[in-house]
Amino acid sequence: MSGTKGNDLFKDFPVVSIEEWEEKIKQDLKGVDYEKKLVWKSPEGISVKPYYRSEHLEQLGYLNSHPGEFPYTRGYSKYGNKWDIREDILVKQPEEASHKALRVLENGATALGFIIKKGVVKTPDDLETLLDGIDLEKTGINFLSGTETPKIISLLADIIRKKNVDPGKVCGSVNHDPIGYLTMNGKYIIDKEQDFDNAAGLIKNHGKKLTAFRLIGVNGINFCNAGASAVMELAFSLATGNEYLSIFTGMGLPVDLVAQNIQFNLGSGSNYFMEIAKLRAARMLWARIVQAWEPKSEDSLKTYIHSETSDFNKTIYDPYVNMLRATTEAMASAIGGTNSLYVKSFDRSFRDPSDFSERIARNTQIILKNEAYFDKVTDPSAGSYYIESLTDSLASETWKLFQQIEKAGGYIVAFENGFIQEQIEELCRNRIMNLAQRKEVLVGTNQYVNTRESAIENVEVGESRGSIKLPDNLVAKPLKKFRVAEVFEELRMNTEKYKGKTPEVFLFTYGDKKMRKARAAFATNLFAIAGFNIVDNTGFETTEEGLNAVKKRNPEIVVLCSSDEEYPEIADTIYQSLSGKTILVIAGYPKKSIDNLKETGYKHFIHIKTDVPDVLREFQRELKIV
Repeated sequence: MSGTKGNDLFKDFPVVSIEEWEEKIKQDLKGVDYEKKLVWKSPEGISVKPYYRSEHLEQLGYLNSHPGEFPYTRGYSKYGNKWDIREDILVKQPEEASHKALRVLENGATALGFIIKKGVVKTPDDLETLLDGIDLEKTGINFLSGTETPKIISLLADIIRKKNVDPGKVCGSVNHDPIGYLTMNGKYIIDKEQDFDNAAGLIKNHGKKLTAFRLIGVNGINFCNAGASAVMELAFSLATGNEYLSIFTGMGLPVDLVAQNIQFNLGSGSNYFMEIAKLRAARMLWARIVQAWEPKSEDSLKTYIHSETSDFNKTIYDPYVNMLRATTEAMASAIGGTNSLYVKSFDRSFRDPSDFSERIARNTQIILKNEAYFDKVTDPSAGSYYIESLTDSLASETWKLFQQIEKAGGYIVAFENGFIQEQIEELCRNRIMNLAQRKEVLVGTNQYVNTRESAIENVEVGESRGSIKLPDNLVAKPLKKFRVAEVFEELRMNTEKYKGKTPEVFLFTYGDKKMRKARAAFATNLFAIAGFNIVDNTGFETTEEGLNAVKKRNPEIVVLCSSDEEYPEIADTIYQSLSGKTILVIAGYPKKSIDNLKETGYKHFIHIKTDVPDVLREFQRELKIV
């Protein structure tokens, strides 16, 4: 087709305005509320439209910037979308961890994270053993060493001098984060003044030499793993970073030196497009925050973002689904333009990761690079009406919350006053309720449960939020890591302990085929969440036939699955025959006959508004499971 003919073709398709689209949609909805039907609210409070057009982007000024240009929404590189494939290794013995690190690098990783507990690396020889065989000028080295960090970085500086390595080419970080320690422990490492003096000393003593090495971490991943929304994670992280700028410049350190030593460690959750937008918004907002401090170098406006797949949405049951969750989270981080990424193993929630699970996690990134070519295109989501709109909305909502924190006196004051904790806990309560009512789906946990699966032995789920007695010496209530599946996993684990057998739920299906099938499916999904054994039936022609089948099985629970109109016909006969022998449940909430059903003696009704955990706990109590 020639160019002329191609241009003529477009004349056959007249431009359709937004107004015309909206009018057509309203006609198709036939009076149904547009906002309720087609516009949904994300956990961040962002209203997501059913469609986006170029007109929705007209007010977005940053769209005129290119990759490598302020405000860096589109990333820092004009050429490609490179990121480091990082793998974190728990150091139990330096020599053993060193062997594993070399093996990991041979198998595709390009950066390492060493998790070092107190007392493991005691001498210069221990750290030298750990780093033996690793090219410090080509491999990113990151230390997650907590209170050991000042010692580790001093030992690293000695090794760099000893091996005659160019300190300016050593890339990586030490995840030193006094504010993060306060957040997760509710108290300071030593005390506030000493903690920040020590952190400032790291920057002052090593920051000018280790120019490619970041010495201060802002651990937004902690907020993500506690259940925070993308807006909260970003706002709290930016407020933490801004607090560091304020504290360290107040101690006499240049803003350029401070800014260039801060690394943001962010989580990647399950809201795919939102997570892409989050990284783009993070770069833009941080650049503007640092710009307000009037740095001398443009490099100070750029930050290094390390991403990790979230723990919050991972599950113990049906754990292989965690691979799928981690894959989409990794994709979002890569497309969003992270600088490095750690994909966690699917089984880390309930055991030490196996070689297999670590290899699968590492290969996820290798496939994204070498087979999907995600590293070849700079800012691959640019121009997407939806993602650009999300980026703008996310940045706007984050900025509002950030300003609220600043007006309250900054992150530390907001945390010590409980504001940060309250924001996250309220959202978590809402998310648990949404999962309980199955407005949100966690595959294998609150929907599509594999009933043949048993819990991993010796696994304990976390204590419920707020149930832990806190020490008296805390500055503030610490933030608690939280997996949203724990509430449901606890129910299922309790069921597995029941009298050495699985309680049986018998579905008494009768009457209208469509309704009995729908309600049987609903009941199956609900009781499967707690690990009950479901006995389904194709439908009984008479109540007598159904009652005979019940008596043969002798189940702990019988669920009537029929239509609202037919319940009055069968309910009394079934109740008179089975009352006192089993727990009787009605699937649905038949408004016209509900009072009569209750008068008959029925007290259990399951329906779409049911608080699933509460209802299942009630059944477990009646069965004396808990």
